[in-house]
Amino acid sequence: MNMNLREQLKQLRLSGLLQTLEVRLQEAKSSKLDYAEFLELILEDEMVVRSDRQIERRTKAAAFRDQKCLDDFDFDFNKSVKRKQIYDLAAGDFVRKHHDAIFVGPPGVGKSHIVQSIGRQLIRDGYTVYYRSIFDCVRDFLHDEAFEGHDRILNRYLKPDVLILDDMGMKQLPKKSGEFLFEIIMRRHELRSTMMTSNRPLEDWGKLIGDVPSATAILDRFLQSAEVIQITGRSFRLRGHRADKKTDQAAVDEAETEPENELKTGQSKTGHKRPPGRPKKTTKKPAN
Repeated sequence: MNMNLREQLKQLRLSGLLQTLEVRLQEAKSSKLDYAEFLELILEDEMVVRSDRQIERRTKAAAFRDQKCLDDFDFDFNKSVKRKQIYDLAAGDFVRKHHDAIFVGPPGVGKSHIVQSIGRQLIRDGYTVYYRSIFDCVRDFLHDEAFEGHDRILNRYLKPDVLILDDMGMKQLPKKSGEFLFEIIMRRHELRSTMMTSNRPLEDWGKLIGDVPSATAILDRFLQSAEVIQITGRSFRLRGHRADKKTDQAAVDEAETEPENELKTGQSKTGHKRPPGRPKKTTKKPAN
């Protein structure tokens, strides 16, 4: 490739084409591609690179807490999580309809993993996503309100195609939380999609927010077109811990039953017989 062509591609910011042009030129010669076929190949290379970079930028902007994907989720561990239901959400039809979704269940059952994984898939399909824990969301508004930045921070929550609010119910929210959350839900209602996770039943939201009217208004709008996914079962975080406890308990049970078995068989775990007990002494009567 001559230097003049290289510089022109750089000025046009066609870095994807630049990376593969040498290989495509050789391919065109060996396969005897016509001009249209060759042009299609090099333009496809450029589009792939641009798409990858866009996904990388959107993933960074989403601010996910964990690097999770659906392929990492163990659907066999917790049968209450329906694979088809989750993959249907990841397909994005609810986003196109401007519907919402909420996952309700105890801590550790995989809610955060699932919503972040769905968010990553939606980014690959061309949507914008923003992830935030519910507590960090409220803290953002409280911080920026003090510096008169309310409109700026609100736009951050209103602009994405999909907003993910995670961990409702993990801790008591500060005052005015209900006002902030209500404004987000109200402004996004029927215009953008929102996914939420809750560790507490929905009827407890009034206490968590400290504002029953706001909680009622939030749920009234949110649940109008939301898919509610109830998750029950064991905690993924305690999976290894419980297995260790079962192993330890089995060892204790075995240790406790061993002496009893030895008494019955007269044989220890190593296979050696116990020495017999001393014979009972008898006193011979003198002969007459």
